[in-house]
Amino acid sequence: MRIREIVITGEPVLHRPAARVERFDDDLKDLVTDMFATMELAPGVGLAAPQIGKNLALFVYDWVDENDQQHRGAAINPTIMLEPLSVDPLDEYEDSEGCLSVPGERFPLRRSDRVTLTASDIDGHEFTIEAEGWLARIFQHEYDHLLGILYVDRLVEPYFADATAAIQREGWGKPGFSWLPGRDHLEG
Repeated sequence: MRIREIVITGEPVLHRPAARVERFDDDLKDLVTDMFATMELAPGVGLAAPQIGKNLALFVYDWVDENDQQHRGAAINPTIMLEPLSVDPLDEYEDSEGCLSVPGERFPLRRSDRVTLTASDIDGHEFTIEAEGWLARIFQHEYDHLLGILYVDRLVEPYFADATAAIQREGWGKPGFSWLPGRDHLEG
């Protein structure tokens, strides 16, 4: 197991669709193990392979809900079905997201409250999860990474302008920036 560097917005792998996983082998199992360790140290509740520079349709997640139930797994070659979005106003707290590839920033984003995720597990067996609330948000966020979309790309005004300004202020938005969980600073 090793901790992987997390790439920051602007790295090309984050902005293109991920390739389908074709081989369910020990290398894939090692990658998933590394992704869980990296996500936990970051800390995060989800991590997609493109975020560690791997152009693969794979994400991991680990979240404990308000009933102390743990939701943990790997989703390989996933598809997602969304229920319609709410038309309620955005709540700056309840609808706020962050991303390990845009570290230190959080902005509210409209997401579907319910989704159905279908994917393969680490052994290549298909599974389906119906999720709601925060778990549904996690699945949508990580699935977007596999499409080459970061949550900041989906923001509405004034949050889109705020995110753009934050990215520019940090000098991100171009290749070459990453950070290693466990360190106190970002590398470029």
